[in-house]
Amino acid sequence: MIADPFVQLRLLDLQAVDTALAQLRHRRQTLPELAAIADCERRADEARAQLVEAETSVSDLDAEQRRLEADVDTVRKRADKDQATMTAGGTSAKQVSSLQHEVESLARRQSVLEDELIELMEQRETAEAAVTRLSAEAAAVAEQQRAAETARDAALADIDAAQARRDVERAELAGRLPADLLALYDKVRGSNAGVGAAMLRHRRCEGCRLELAGSELSRVRTAKPDEVLRCDNCRCILVRTDESGL
Repeated sequence: MIADPFVQLRLLDLQAVDTALAQLRHRRQTLPELAAIADCERRADEARAQLVEAETSVSDLDAEQRRLEADVDTVRKRADKDQATMTAGGTSAKQVSSLQHEVESLARRQSVLEDELIELMEQRETAEAAVTRLSAEAAAVAEQQRAAETARDAALADIDAAQARRDVERAELAGRLPADLLALYDKVRGSNAGVGAAMLRHRRCEGCRLELAGSELSRVRTAKPDEVLRCDNCRCILVRTDESGL
């Protein structure tokens, strides 16, 4: 392929723009804010799961507390009724003795139930504190996520603006290149990790960073200025300049 040496130099400008566009795409995919948002989402999921567990625990303890309170109330009423029966007239000594024994048993039962109720209320206080703490953690994570999302959106807006400028620049550069040279450049770039053209600097290909030697160097030295050359190693288009060292 033949192309004016000055036209070939434009390939380096086009490659610089394409490299910048690739960097913008990489930046878009690797924004630190994306990792921060993902971390916030993970922590938010964990906090929600723990919060649901803590709220369920409080609900269960509330139900158990109501049951114990009802049991204490039932025992107390039964003891009060027995006490009233004993103090009423017409009760035999045998009945009084039986009632007295029952009242004592009820008192012991009430004491056990009240101890259980106190312990349960302490457990509930701990569970309620966990709900408060986890709610605060979830709110803090949500705030961090909102901040990260705002930062992400700002970064993406910057990238979009830079990409739009580069797209215009690329279109202008590509429009000044012969169709066959541009097609070759795009083909090579597509199969060579984004590198379609590289400067030959001091007999070294800037695409693969290998120095030309032997027959390849002889071929490049004897090539006409308008001949489009390819690197034998990476196959990118070699653009010769005053720095080529030939």
